[in-house]
Amino acid sequence: MGYFLPPLRGSALPPLRGSALPPLPTGFPMTWLAQNLWLIAALPLLAAGLSALAKRSQRTFAASLALGAMTLAFLLSCAAFVSTLGGQGETTRQVHNFDWFVLGETTLRLGWMLDPMAAAMLVMITFVGTLIFIYSVGYMAQDDNFTRFFCFLSLFAAAMLGLVMANSLLLLFLCLELVGMASYLLIGFWYHKPSAAAAAKKAFITTRVGDLGFFAGLLWLYSETGSLLFYDAGSGCLETAALTALVTRSTILGMGTSTAIALLIFCGAIGKSGQVPLHVWLPDAMEGPTPVSALIHAATMVAAGVFLVARVYPLMAAAPPASVGVSTALQTVTWIGAITAVFAALIAVAQNDLKRILAYSTVSQLGYMMMGLGVGGVAVGLFHLLTHAFFKALLFLGAGSVVHGCQEEQDIRHMGGLRRFMPVTFATYTVGMLALSGFPLFFSGFWSKDEILHAAWLWPPTRWPFLLGLAGAFLTAFYMTRQMWYVFFGSNRGGAEHAADDSAHGRESQSPESHLSSPQPRHRHPAAVHESPGVMTIPLAVLAVCAVALSVFGTPVWPWFHSYLSGHGANPEVSNVVKVDALLVMFFSAAVSLGGLGLSWWFYSRRPARTAEEPDPLEQLQPQIFAVLRGKFFIDELYALSVGRWNAGCARAARWLDDTV
Repeated sequence: MGYFLPPLRGSALPPLRGSALPPLPTGFPMTWLAQNLWLIAALPLLAAGLSALAKRSQRTFAASLALGAMTLAFLLSCAAFVSTLGGQGETTRQVHNFDWFVLGETTLRLGWMLDPMAAAMLVMITFVGTLIFIYSVGYMAQDDNFTRFFCFLSLFAAAMLGLVMANSLLLLFLCLELVGMASYLLIGFWYHKPSAAAAAKKAFITTRVGDLGFFAGLLWLYSETGSLLFYDAGSGCLETAALTALVTRSTILGMGTSTAIALLIFCGAIGKSGQVPLHVWLPDAMEGPTPVSALIHAATMVAAGVFLVARVYPLMAAAPPASVGVSTALQTVTWIGAITAVFAALIAVAQNDLKRILAYSTVSQLGYMMMGLGVGGVAVGLFHLLTHAFFKALLFLGAGSVVHGCQEEQDIRHMGGLRRFMPVTFATYTVGMLALSGFPLFFSGFWSKDEILHAAWLWPPTRWPFLLGLAGAFLTAFYMTRQMWYVFFGSNRGGAEHAADDSAHGRESQSPESHLSSPQPRHRHPAAVHESPGVMTIPLAVLAVCAVALSVFGTPVWPWFHSYLSGHGANPEVSNVVKVDALLVMFFSAAVSLGGLGLSWWFYSRRPARTAEEPDPLEQLQPQIFAVLRGKFFIDELYALSVGRWNAGCARAARWLDDTV
């Protein structure tokens, strides 16, 4: 098992032992592409640099440069992917390390790596990123800062591509910080809007909390192993010698050194991937333009934390030889992921902002990915990451199309009946909604979610994560059907709009200046709603096809993706799908998804709202619970009363010391 992957279909494994890790194959001879893999990240970085020097009026130059760089990066990524399609039983890992600088007798080395995990991520990021770039040309066409927007997009893409190809935990950390900086610039792109500026600061500061733990773990790992290279001819920090030494040491509190370091690194993943309790920044990131929401919430920034856990999985799974059961680090990953999946799904049920519903959905699905890594291994978590990237990018871009067609309205209560006016957006959005909801058999989301549930069913410690996963799947189908009904079905309720509380701080425009106007009630006749231009709908159609086609690579009959990551050939095997446990989990998975879809449709269609002011049926049924869910469990208020006040008190104390002492 070249990447410490579990058996196919997520069956349970005994925990990996630091002293019993299998030797890694040397892989194929170093190719030109592996030696020059840095070009994939350098192309968008070059585009960002040149765009930064361009004048504001050079819009075509900036867009062409960004699109050209991403297209070339995609082609190189495809070539890299093809080069990893090796023979039976071989792991295609090619590593290129180099000296960064020398300080006395200490040499600090960096490097990049081409392996199946990196290759799959490179193709996904460049492909989805290219579609988002194309979509942005139409969506941001009227923005005065069009050139600056594409500069920031290119910088973001370069940082994320550098992150996934890194063979050094230090290089990965540096790229992760660049991703954070670029996301700060993009979330606050409309800086004239106070809520956008506040959201950018919130995202930057919250993720720094997690990164502080990550940085502490990085330093500790270096002090213990003497290297931050993942693989270095047997001397890397993820190779047998280093892990064997780590699992035999313990901290003064009795915790294993490998476990403590893994948990500190996991703090960085919690921050970047919006896991409880550092999830609060991610929904507020909706203040950025919709292409930013798609880029951050689909294929790039939020996936960085999941990828980080997958990359250091040998460290996460390492445990002392005498221990029994799953490692403490993986159990922590599992429980954080399972709790996040249900917690965020509950909040999404009561939200009215179109993009915020999708944001909380992203938090929930990231929880599923973490749970998949904890209970099933790298392939289980990464397969859901890849499928989610396509259908969530589709949903966010579809939401942007709706917002664009409804003159910047984001409150779903002020929509309704849009399927008649926006048929292409409706059709593609339906595909994304069904994929996210896990509609049985025909959509990639069903198979990737089913695989996580199957692994959770077989997880040795307990089946509680499986039950939480089922609850999250039911809630996902419920709130996505609610959203679909409010937006595309029923009668149009956009005739007399008011500045609703949910959308007042989440509404977006194509120019920052428009946010400075006072929020007077607007009026929109249904006839004013229009379909988006082809430059926006064509990427939607491509993503919709991918959301269905990816099903082929992860079904029990042909688990190609698992075999690709592990370097073993995969042959179609019908017997995998007729096993009792597989059929049972598949039945439960399909039942909860169809149950959530059916219950939500019945609940919202039997007494359709005719005006935007009518309360939600759930609110009428349970007003107190609905208020708590709409208030997001008041976590932000809790932080303001605790961490916020403590920080303000420390600031006042520091000022008193400066002024008085």
